[in-house]
Amino acid sequence: TADVLGWAGLAGLLLAVAGAQEQQQLLLLQSPRAPRNSVSAAAKEAAEFDRTYAGTVSRVAEQLYSFNYTTKPGQVDAVRVNVRSDSENLQYPVLFVVRQQKGVLSWQVPLVFRGLYQSSYKYTEVSRTLCPSEESGPSEQILFIDVASMAPYNAHYVLQVTRIKNFQLKMGAAFNFTASPSQPQYFLYKFPPDVDSVMVRVVSETVYPCSVVSIQDIVCPVYDLDHNVEFNGVYQSMTKQAAITVQKKDFPSKQFFIVFVIKPEDYACGGSMPASVQGKMALAGKSRVLLLGHSLSVSIVGFGTVAASHPITASTPEGSSYGAIDESSSSGGQQLSSLEHRPPCGSETDSSVEEESDFDTMPEIESDKNVIRTKMFLYLSDLSRKDRRIVSKKYKIYFWNIITIAVFYALPVVQLVITYQTVVNVTGNQDICYYNFLCAHPLGVLSAFNNILSNVGHLLLGFLFLLIVLRRDILHRRSLETKDIYVTEYGIPKHFGLFYAMGIALMMEGVLSACYHVCPNYSNFQFDTSFMYMIAGLCMLKLYQTRHPDINASAYSAYASFAVVICLAVLGVVFGKNALWFWIFFSVIHIVASLGLSTQIYYMGRFKIEVDTDFDLGIFRRAIMVLYTDCIQQCSRPMYMDRMILLVVGNLVNWSFAIFGLVYRPKDFASYMLGIFICNLLLYLAFYVIMKLRNAERLLPIPLFCIVATAVVWAAALYFFFQNLSSWEETPAESREKNRPCILLEFFDDHDVWHFLSAAALFFSFLVRLSFIFY
Repeated sequence: TADVLGWAGLAGLLLAVAGAQEQQQLLLLQSPRAPRNSVSAAAKEAAEFDRTYAGTVSRVAEQLYSFNYTTKPGQVDAVRVNVRSDSENLQYPVLFVVRQQKGVLSWQVPLVFRGLYQSSYKYTEVSRTLCPSEESGPSEQILFIDVASMAPYNAHYVLQVTRIKNFQLKMGAAFNFTASPSQPQYFLYKFPPDVDSVMVRVVSETVYPCSVVSIQDIVCPVYDLDHNVEFNGVYQSMTKQAAITVQKKDFPSKQFFIVFVIKPEDYACGGSMPASVQGKMALAGKSRVLLLGHSLSVSIVGFGTVAASHPITASTPEGSSYGAIDESSSSGGQQLSSLEHRPPCGSETDSSVEEESDFDTMPEIESDKNVIRTKMFLYLSDLSRKDRRIVSKKYKIYFWNIITIAVFYALPVVQLVITYQTVVNVTGNQDICYYNFLCAHPLGVLSAFNNILSNVGHLLLGFLFLLIVLRRDILHRRSLETKDIYVTEYGIPKHFGLFYAMGIALMMEGVLSACYHVCPNYSNFQFDTSFMYMIAGLCMLKLYQTRHPDINASAYSAYASFAVVICLAVLGVVFGKNALWFWIFFSVIHIVASLGLSTQIYYMGRFKIEVDTDFDLGIFRRAIMVLYTDCIQQCSRPMYMDRMILLVVGNLVNWSFAIFGLVYRPKDFASYMLGIFICNLLLYLAFYVIMKLRNAERLLPIPLFCIVATAVVWAAALYFFFQNLSSWEETPAESREKNRPCILLEFFDDHDVWHFLSAAALFFSFLVRLSFIFY
């Protein structure tokens, strides 16, 4: 019994000791962790600002610094931490952890940035600005900085903490600073009570390196590194300068951070130079702006044959005018009996419905056309033989068709640019659109309202031109109703459909130019030029129709040609940069179309493109035979010398454009196409005026005034057009190097002045064509 009791007591004692040890271990697990060694326990140090601390850390030795300071009421204090380490081993970096009252910030040295093509960049010196705190009253602040490393050896470091004296920027005062990829900078700006918006302008003393300027709300943490600066606010890339307009209404706290980050590479900005920069920043303030207060694949297989009768050659009477009606000289081209007894304009049968095909399906009419249009000397009466009502209906189709085209073209454009603007506003990426940021005045969701507003001139002057044409049209109808002999028997036939189409095109140019300037970039520049092609084409058609009312192109063929041009413009935007095949394809089409159109003009529409159903080699033999007999065997003075000179010069100009495009392949294909149209229009206008003077027609005062005004306004407009303020052919950062301040009312820039002047120049150009008919 005694043995049993003895063993039981020993067992109880052992159990008591084991329980005490287990309870002690449980208390150790629940208590704060004790220092692992005496070195770490002794590494805590009360530190001071502006003092340099140097030391070593390893896996068995850490260092802790504490900074105490007091913030004053209404004052924003920012602290900047500068660290440096000679350790370049990425396996054992030196780690820095900064603990504040409301956040933690950490980084390592060497600091590594990843670039393109798997490249990496190491920085052994890092500086970061801590997120500042603003207190309503005096407050004691404490800051801890832990320095550690998992290196098995002693890693050296240098630490310095400073308080930023000029953290809050003032409006109108320039402030200099230095930054690098591992040493970003940001500053604070507060809106004064009487300022609604400011422009933040950053200027670099050197063109490179590539940088990012960001405007961020007062939120911690601040995104001030290359890989996260695009996460918050609005931002721009820059090389030499950047400008961001900031509105007070977008910031509830009436203040914001200006963050400046250097990229480790310059590819994003178009360069590759080393990353170091000296920067200069300035704020330019402005009060609220009150706008009302300020403010064809063609195959030529044969020529049309002339009727069996020889062309009538009539000598031009002395003193006759080019295109004037001379009944005595057109006896050889009298109209057929079906047209001789048609009722005069304004008679009771004038309202009868007749179609143009009624006159063109008769074989006698075809023969009559061949006889008349191939005379050596033509008069307007020879080219105006169809009923006036039929021709007027033909040209009214231009007006109704262009309205339909405008609606179906403009609606998707508006939807697309609204999407562009929404993406810019949501992402904050101001590299999407190429504005002149030094003169970009936002309004609502629009980033550059001034560039949109300046297109109002196209709308107003286009509407004014429509009113002028409408008045002329009404007066002309009244004259027809009263059977005015000067209207019914003399002068050039007056048709207004093309004029109405020109007015609508001018207004639509303003609408589409405004849409383009919502977010100007490479992809949507074609919106700005589409109706320019149509304006130039309609002007050429109107000039040709003035002297050739019966044989001008129909609205359907004309707009189909414009559609082909716009398709080529889209292909040029997509493939025009690098694809040689596209330029070969376009040059061939350009030359073939020029030859085909020249043939139609030279033979006054009596040239036919016939398709052989068998399509054998006989087609080509006939074409070669015609060229041999007309150009080689009977090589003599051309029958129509004036037309031949115009067409030869025109073809030389167009072939030059085709060769230039094929050799140089310009990046801006839309402007290249527009240049082709404008040169052809100016060439034909000059030919028209020269032929009027050559045939003893006088330029009356009103047309002469319009011509002079057009030349003067176009010269002024082109001056401002070539003041390049941005360029989507370059990177967004390089484009901003061209940005310039406003020049008109502190609201409009050079390009806005171009909008105003080009609208006026187009208006006067239209008046030139209108005055040629009425004066």
